[in-house]
Amino acid sequence: MSIVCTGSVAYDYLMTFPGYFKDHILPENIENLSLSFLVDSLTRVRGGIAPNIAYTLALLGEKSPVVFATVGQDFDEYAAWLQLNGVETKYIRVIKDVYTASFFANTDKANSQIASFYSGAMTFARDYSLTTLDFRPDIVVISPNDPEAMNLYVRECVEMGIPYLYDPSQQIVRMEGEDIRKGVEGAHCLFVNEYEYQLLQKHTGLSPQDILNFVNFLVVTRGAEGSDIYADGNVYHVPVVNVERIVDPTGVGDAFRGGFLRGYQLGFDWVLCGQMGALAAAYCLEQQGTQAHSYSLNDYITRFRKSFDDSGKLNQLL
Repeated sequence: MSIVCTGSVAYDYLMTFPGYFKDHILPENIENLSLSFLVDSLTRVRGGIAPNIAYTLALLGEKSPVVFATVGQDFDEYAAWLQLNGVETKYIRVIKDVYTASFFANTDKANSQIASFYSGAMTFARDYSLTTLDFRPDIVVISPNDPEAMNLYVRECVEMGIPYLYDPSQQIVRMEGEDIRKGVEGAHCLFVNEYEYQLLQKHTGLSPQDILNFVNFLVVTRGAEGSDIYADGNVYHVPVVNVERIVDPTGVGDAFRGGFLRGYQLGFDWVLCGQMGALAAAYCLEQQGTQAHSYSLNDYITRFRKSFDDSGKLNQLL
């Protein structure tokens, strides 16, 4: 199964605040909100949802997962990193005289985040058609990107009959409800976190049952409560994996998607796919940055079997 990951490619600027955001927000004055936080640290790392997902796919043995995106003139070092780690970059289009998109995230002691995103070269994705691909993918991941690009990829996948994973997440607040609804209606599957799931229903008017009537399966991640997979008329709950330390939640959902997709690619059952995602997410949570973690396949399998029983199926990764 060939997977094409569309979505943002960005540099992440990650900051840590040594307190709690909630202690400084006055609900009665929310309309006059004006806050500035003095942070303890700032780290610049490689990020963006499309390469984050592809990076985990490559770690788990997928041969040259494809990133399909637009980037800026400052992308050379990032491109070399992805190539070194087994990610296919030939379909990443460089836009001259523009900078790569940037994500600015401030995380407090409760792992709550306040974030901003500068689109930069990502804006040009709306002019970059999937018809540029010289092969037919088995599934396309449509993750947060320029909203017009996301709508374009939905239309093109539907027209070409290519199944797609719909992951609107952060862009739910930027997109029109009708566009999100169309994305869900044509999707093979939908991935959202718990809060995004509620927002999606609010903006589209779709009920949980409506959504399940459209997609083959739905995955809702619930933070420390694990994830729920809705498929085949059942709900499968997958708990999180215990971590050595919690460092940074940025990119954890992307790692989960990469792990889940690798299991799905190999034809594993729903629970095993979710468990693979859970462990991939744990590795990411333990490091600063969305692609700072690494592991061998043997290490991954050994750690997996400390939490779950795969009945030997993960040997296929080797």
